[in-house]
Amino acid sequence: QVQLVESGGGLVQAGGSLRLSCAASGRTFSSDAMGWFRQAPGKERDFVAVINRSGGITRYADSVKGRFTISRDNAKNTVYLQMNSLKPEDTAVYYCAAGPLYPRMDYWGKGTLVTVSS
Repeated sequence: QVQLVESGGGLVQAGGSLRLSCAASGRTFSSDAMGWFRQAPGKERDFVAVINRSGGITRYADSVKGRFTISRDNAKNTVYLQMNSLKPEDTAVYYCAAGPLYPRMDYWGKGTLVTVSS
């Protein structure tokens, strides 16, 4: 059974940092792109960041550029999202996803909640 399990969410003050992790199991994702998406209350799910299979190419939403960093450890079948300088508008459920090539993401986690207080 293929699973993506996010962790690391929580409550943080504006200006603070969090590191999200997404552990994959059931098969290796070393040949897949992996990414992070988020859904704020009452809004649609949005793209946050994506990383290619080798980790050499990354892409970010304009709203998080310079503050968030996506990385991966293929030996651990895990992708990370380092979030710095957090803002209240970053409050959302963050989802991990994987697929053969962005934007096609075939596998999704259940999400982890990030709340940024002002």
